[in-house]
Amino acid sequence: MAQEFQRVEEKLYQNRYVVDSGKPHISVAEHKTPSANLLALTRICPAGCYTQNELGQVEIAADGCMECGTCRVLCEPAGEIVWNYPRGGYGVLFKFG
Repeated sequence: MAQEFQRVEEKLYQNRYVVDSGKPHISVAEHKTPSANLLALTRICPAGCYTQNELGQVEIAADGCMECGTCRVLCEPAGEIVWNYPRGGYGVLFKFG
């Protein structure tokens, strides 16, 4: 019997995210030119929350963040992002565990 695989996007869609309007739990520090680590986030964030805008700066849309900590490990020690846990009742709600 063949095993059916789901794409990452399909799995992410199964989670629920409760948005805390106006109070994102992650922010990107102001920068003119992004560091290599910030640019890396546009490719390695599993939820695809980081993008590069038309000016070349890295931005985040925290809605949909899986709170995996990848960005914390890569950029928080250098002060390139500020990461806090979402307030109680907000953030990701995993469907399967």
